[in-house]
Amino acid sequence: MTFRLLPEWHQQDAVMLTWPHSNTDWAANLVAVESVYLALCDHISQRQKLLIVVDNEALEAHVRVRLTAQLTNLNQVRFVRAQCNDTWARDHGPLTLSDGKQLKALDCQFTAWGGKYAADKDNAINQQLFAQALSAQVNVERSEFILEGGAVEINEHGVLLSTRQCVHNENRNQQLSAAQIDSTLAQLLGAQKILWLEHGYLAGDDTDSHIDTLVRFAPNNVLVYVHCDDPNDEHYQALGAMREELVALRGLDNEPYHLIALPWPRPITNAEGQRLPATYANYLIINGAVLVPTYNDPHDAVALKQIAKAYPEREVIGIDCRALIEQFGSLHCITMQLPHGFLEER
Repeated sequence: MTFRLLPEWHQQDAVMLTWPHSNTDWAANLVAVESVYLALCDHISQRQKLLIVVDNEALEAHVRVRLTAQLTNLNQVRFVRAQCNDTWARDHGPLTLSDGKQLKALDCQFTAWGGKYAADKDNAINQQLFAQALSAQVNVERSEFILEGGAVEINEHGVLLSTRQCVHNENRNQQLSAAQIDSTLAQLLGAQKILWLEHGYLAGDDTDSHIDTLVRFAPNNVLVYVHCDDPNDEHYQALGAMREELVALRGLDNEPYHLIALPWPRPITNAEGQRLPATYANYLIINGAVLVPTYNDPHDAVALKQIAKAYPEREVIGIDCRALIEQFGSLHCITMQLPHGFLEER
């Protein structure tokens, strides 16, 4: 069988985090953002392991101290030492595929969303991860194709969803034609079908419209998407056009998707007045639960209820992510799931 990217709700060994430190962009609000990481660790470690990438020995010692005070079981935590530029594990982390019997860890090129920031250290993290923690039973493939994990969604039928604004952007894979990008993406990820969105964006997002900020697959032909119902909001037209695209999408058997709308949080701006990319779509699926970013907003509770409709067998838990969006990402952006069988046994 062909190796195919696994949907996020597949059983997991662990969640990967790359820990923030004073030499990353988090320096100005390190205390606040580390609190978000600790809350994530608390919830994840109750259900599965954590794989934490640390830049150096001193940072590992610091994190161990913080986790000792936060967690009841440090045996759930494993560290990998690898230098990092930043902490967006969703985009520099490995993509994991399966052929039904074996796993394959795919290491694509990470260029910090088209060369916007330094990424040389982040782009090397996966090779350190493979050397220090990967099961010997897992195949490894390194590709020159530029692709971030937040740019793609896949369901249990092998249908891939993405945005042309991101994957077809001229700041990525310039040497390839549009047709070559499509065929390479399908071959690398084992996609049966690729669905492209032409509309949808998020103010403050510097990823060129990652799909994981806009629309998410859920089991049983469900799409969870962000919806803006305020005609005075700058997103109203683009997200309305995106919804029309979602209504028209068809799966492998030409079936339409069941749509679940997420509310739109109130605008949040930083000290410079720039709007920050607050979105409820940037949630993380783990074993038995869904961790959802919240923003101390009246719509938080509605978002949790809507997401619960898409994942009725999982507990839905809100995590305050106001500190994360100060650096223009949210909960899903800082995490990468590692499916069952990925980690070597210890």
